[in-house]
This record gives sequence, C-alpha cells and structure tokens, in this order.
Amino acid sequence: MAALPDAQLNRYLSVATEAARAAGAILLDYAKRGFRIEHKTPLNLVTDADHAAEECVIDRIRHEFPGHRMLAEERGRVDETSSPYLWIIDPLDGTTNFSHGYPAYCVSIGLEFEGQCVVGVIFDPTRQELFAASTGGGARLNGHRIQVSSTGILDRALLVTGFAYDIRDTEQNNLDHFVRFALKAQGIRRTGSAALDLCYVAAGRFDGFWEVKLNPWDTAAGSVVLREAGGCITDFSGREHSIYGQELVASNGHIHQAMLQVLAMRTEA
Repeated sequence: MAALPDAQLNRYLSVATEAARAAGAILLDYAKRGFRIEHKTPLNLVTDADHAAEECVIDRIRHEFPGHRMLAEERGRVDETSSPYLWIIDPLDGTTNFSHGYPAYCVSIGLEFEGQCVVGVIFDPTRQELFAASTGGGARLNGHRIQVSSTGILDRALLVTGFAYDIRDTEQNNLDHFVRFALKAQGIRRTGSAALDLCYVAAGRFDGFWEVKLNPWDTAAGSVVLREAGGCITDFSGREHSIYGQELVASNGHIHQAMLQVLAMRTEA
C-alpha cells in the first residue's frame, strides 16, 4: 500500500470527525424525542435513528469525496466505483443499548485505502467522547493522546467481550470463551458496542477484548485507534486481523499471548 501524505490523512480525519459529531447529535435528538424500532431478527434491532444518522454520514462524505466508495451497516454498498478508498460506516453501534435508553453507543467511521484501514473516528455522544486516529499519527481522545495499559498478567486484567445476534442458534456463541476467561482474568465486562470496546482498550480502560462474528463496520475505525495507541490486534490464532474475518483479539500487547492461549483451549477440551 502506498503511504498517504499526512495532510491528506488529516483531511479525511477532519471530515470523518465532523460527520460523526453531526450523526451523534441526531442520535441524541432521537433519544430525547422518541424513535421507531424494527426487528431484523429477534435480537437484531434497527431504529429510524440508525437510518437518519447513516444518511447524515453518507451525505457529508459524498459531498466531500464524491468518487469514494462506501459500506454502511444499513444500506450496504453505496456508490460502488473503482476508487481505492472505502468508507466503512456504523451510524449507531450499540442499537440495543440505545433502544433501551442505556447510554453506551456511538457513531463509527473508518476509511480503508487499498485494503488497509487508515483512519478511524468513533464518537460517543452521551459522554461527548471523540476517539480519532490515522496511520502514523497516533490515537487521541478529545484531542489528547491515549495509549494502552501496562497490565502485564491476565490475572490482573479487566477484559471485555460481546455476543453475536445468533447466540441462540449457533454453537459458536462465545459462551465457552467467556467461562474460561472468567476463571483467568480479574474481571469481564460487556458494553454492547464493539467499537467502544476497541477504543476503551486503546485508552487503557480495558486491557483486552475478544469477540466472534463481528462485521467490518464494527471494527474498521476502532482497529486504527487501537493500533495507533500501541495495542495489538489479531485473530484467535495470532494471525493478522482482518475486519472481514470472524475472530478478533485486541489487547495492550502484554497479555496478548495469554489471551490466545485461553482461546486455544477450546480445541483441547
């Protein structure tokens, strides 16, 4: 992949930031005024707030970069061209939280260039926290540099995870991993937003995160923030992570191998 100039990355970061803040304001407005809920499946929800926030992000990016491609959670592929740029958008990561009035959700906007994620912006409107990063530029929370924790052993680590929408119908439901980590780590949490989970590892609030069956829009932006904060992200076998893959392990790096060893126990049981 050819390296992008800093000025160009900063431009993309600026547009993503403006779009995320605008979409976040829409989410807060819907949370105050009310919204409609639809069920894709019994556990997978979508609201009219999702759609409105997504249109806001798409319109702003399309206005600035009309030749770029987009992949959005609700609309799928948008403006399919031959451009090497692909914006990957989750307008409301944490829809179930949002629909219940639980304040743990965000807007996530990532930019992929020639197959590599190079820009990530995640905005939590309820806390007014903006996580932002670009390749080689470091990771920031509301403009201040962030970095992963220094926790060195799993026994003292606070981990976070999540569960796929098909948890009722598949054996690959993450419950086996959850049980094993519960006996190895200091604690485990579940926020309901993979994008925030990655940012919280980046900011040192969590020491590690693992999950299965995530989508590209769940991790495209957060993976950039995590890497630029000094974190490590792979699949369960320790191979390079792909946002199109089915497995993710993210950590401060110090406990990564220990997490992989716990996950490997699933094949030995």
